[in-house]
Amino acid sequence: MKHGKFLKNVAVLSLSGLLAKGIGAMYRIPLTGMLGGYGTGLYQMAYPLFCVLLTFSSSGIPSALSRIVAGEGGEGVMKSALRLFALLGMAGSVLMLLLSPVMSRLQGDKSLFLCYFALAPSVFFVALIAVFRGYFQGKNDMVPTALSEILEQIGKAGFGLFLAGIAAGPSRGAASALFAVTLSELIAVLYLGMCYRRTRRELLCRQRSGFSVLNAAFPVMAAAALLPLSRMADSILVVRLLSRYTESAVSMYGLFAGAAVSLSSLPATLCYGLAAATVPAVSRSIAGDRWKEGRDRAVYALGVTVLLSLPFSVLLAVFSDPIVKFLYPALTVSDRNTLSALLKLSTLSSVFLAGVDTLSASLTGMGKAKYAALSMGIAVTVKTVLECVLINEKLLIGGAAIAANVCYPIAFFLDLLYTVRKKKVKDHDHGDRLGNGAGRDDAQRAPGIAGSGRESAPHGRNSRRTDAERRSSPV
Repeated sequence: MKHGKFLKNVAVLSLSGLLAKGIGAMYRIPLTGMLGGYGTGLYQMAYPLFCVLLTFSSSGIPSALSRIVAGEGGEGVMKSALRLFALLGMAGSVLMLLLSPVMSRLQGDKSLFLCYFALAPSVFFVALIAVFRGYFQGKNDMVPTALSEILEQIGKAGFGLFLAGIAAGPSRGAASALFAVTLSELIAVLYLGMCYRRTRRELLCRQRSGFSVLNAAFPVMAAAALLPLSRMADSILVVRLLSRYTESAVSMYGLFAGAAVSLSSLPATLCYGLAAATVPAVSRSIAGDRWKEGRDRAVYALGVTVLLSLPFSVLLAVFSDPIVKFLYPALTVSDRNTLSALLKLSTLSSVFLAGVDTLSASLTGMGKAKYAALSMGIAVTVKTVLECVLINEKLLIGGAAIAANVCYPIAFFLDLLYTVRKKKVKDHDHGDRLGNGAGRDDAQRAPGIAGSGRESAPHGRNSRRTDAERRSSPV
């Protein structure tokens, strides 16, 4: 994939991600006023379990399916993939309903049961959405993914404000706003289904089982599961630790996870298209046994990620006070001051979070998603230990922000180290496997052909940060 085409795909997904985030941020202004700190806390506390279930029912599907579609056309696997992941999504929805009483008790608020009930059907719809997005990304068509993201946010904002506005009390308001998420996912899956029916072609291709997508997606699921699992644990651990020192534990958690994290993740959202486009770009090079080219593409994507995310992160930190005052005028002065301080802290790791997304995508394209999982596992373990130490009477919720600031740099540097080191080993192994004859063949290729991808792939098709991670923030 030429840099121009790569950047075009990046631009489409990044602009749509920014627009979707912008709609979500504007939506949160009146919603926060309707729900208040307590309702916002309930709204946010329902998301971690939702994201964990999304991880096991949909994460990794776009990247895995896009690689199959890029190489084989995709029609041979779509029907079986839709059937399999529809079943997984349905199982996730049912499991969320079954776990809702237990989670409500663990999180210390029985009002969460209704929130889980309203959000549960979304798991099923998102599983289908992931399959459709993987198909289109494999076809190198990022427009359906981009437009479906925008439709999701428009639906969530419209239905959310209406339903929360007619609900009685913050707990019912939070549940109503979460039901709007379910409706928005339904809109997105209907749109993508219509796009698929219009664009699919009956090509002769080898039939593939949906389990082949599951097998390819499983390492990505493992890597993607750790952060949502950590956030689900935080919704229990952080709130319980805070409750030792304040009666506003739920509200503080809502300000941190629902507002500060959402805003500080905007630089990563800006770079979302890079992560999505990096998987097929790197995987094409690796499929052609051009490990150096794959490394170069990963480094190029990381460089663009830093250039895009760094200025945005600095702006968020410098102008945190006016941003919070503008976006959340309904908050009390005390809550605004707390949120502003949390935002300043959280933006310290914004660039690293964006970099982790891109590097994880690069490792996925290299077929080494398990190392991204290892890096995140180490980082999350350190974060959890630090939360237990730093959430105290003096720092309160600030301790959670500091712990997150340590987490993402650890994951970033481990991913970077493995991305650079591993492809050097692969280059050596590849030379040993091919021998001198194959090496001469590669050396004799014209420079223009060397970057074009494996020629045996049908017509040079291309084969992707996960939905669960992006959805971990409800904005």
